[in-house]
Amino acid sequence: MADLRSNFIGIKSPNPFWLASAPPTDKEYNVRRAFQAGWGGVVWKTLGSEGPPVVNVNGPRYGVVHGADRRVLGINNIELITDRPLEVNLREIKSVKRDYPDRALIISLMVPCDEDSWRDILHRIEDTGADGVELNFGCPHGMAERGMGSAVGQVPEYIEMVTRWVKMHSRMPCIVKLTPNITDVRKPAEAAKRGGADAVSLINTINSITSVDLDLFAPQPTIDGKGSHGGYCGPAVKPIALNMVAEIARSAETRGLPISGIGGVTTWRDAAEFMALGAGNVQVCTAAMTYGFKVVQEMITGLHDYLDSHDMTLSDLIGRAVPNVRDWQELNLNYVTKAVIDQEACISCGRCYAACEDTSHQAIAMKPGRVFEVIEEECVACNLCVDVCPVEACITMRELAVGEIDKRTGIPRGTYANWTSHPNNPMARAAE
Repeated sequence: MADLRSNFIGIKSPNPFWLASAPPTDKEYNVRRAFQAGWGGVVWKTLGSEGPPVVNVNGPRYGVVHGADRRVLGINNIELITDRPLEVNLREIKSVKRDYPDRALIISLMVPCDEDSWRDILHRIEDTGADGVELNFGCPHGMAERGMGSAVGQVPEYIEMVTRWVKMHSRMPCIVKLTPNITDVRKPAEAAKRGGADAVSLINTINSITSVDLDLFAPQPTIDGKGSHGGYCGPAVKPIALNMVAEIARSAETRGLPISGIGGVTTWRDAAEFMALGAGNVQVCTAAMTYGFKVVQEMITGLHDYLDSHDMTLSDLIGRAVPNVRDWQELNLNYVTKAVIDQEACISCGRCYAACEDTSHQAIAMKPGRVFEVIEEECVACNLCVDVCPVEACITMRELAVGEIDKRTGIPRGTYANWTSHPNNPMARAAE
């Protein structure tokens, strides 16, 4: 079987699946159960300094977005960093690491933005045996209002400054956790690299309100008739996370910077997609909260099977898709496809017709007997019909051969190399 052993910035673990810093990693009991279930590593729930105590709400902490089948698509979380005493956390971390020396154990940290606070907490954690630290510059609620979390992560200069402090006062590997609540995620990643970070992790949660109680007229979760914004995570954020991971992986300024991928990882396939886009490992939260810690066993088996079936190693997978992520203007306009409906597989539901007729290009005709056919002269290959069809592989996209006439444009395939040479491009016309 494929070897899933991971060596991420010198931190070794039996597999690349880590639990993210979150409610599931708040105490020794949970972390031990996670390691017993097979997780390769854990990022301990964020620790703070011994200043004013952290006080969490004593009411609902989560708001949920459900799919039509009650499947959890996203969770909004208003919980703060750990409210347990620092000394208790440190004692438990040391105990767990002693009993699980082969697992990765990272400590997430968040303290006020001054050098003394960071130096103090780094010295406090030195003898726990932990493998590294993760700087929480992403939490968008509660702590951000106190000048920490995403309040730091949105200012590249602060990221660079604090990262330098951490590297100055600690020899532990340093991962900087980035906020997605920013216009260009490459800027904070560049700052982390300048500050000496060994890696970045992303994405942290997205600032959100998931729903409103229309009887109380308050955001959910609701505390005594009031609500607040929180951090959104789960399968719904995966597309956003994948894009941000890819942006860092392919940027000239951050290329080669190790990435720990976070955001909606629920299956082995999700994990493989993150790693193909440049993540060296992945961190998981919502899937564990939804299905329990043993969900990692399916991830391990699935990734094993995938790598074996493709005769790949874990190293082969990491970053393999990055060269294929391009800016729009680099896409090949010679590539032309048309939709094709398999009449034997079609169940005549008409969803493709309704979607195309009402919202797209009127490229599907409904013939007598509810027979649906593609009108090639109108098809722009948008793929919407494929996406809405309830029968897998009933509608596919046929690639036109080089020289074959596109019935919609009358132009043979192969005429224009890309948008730069296309006559509809204003820059091309100006050059002429």
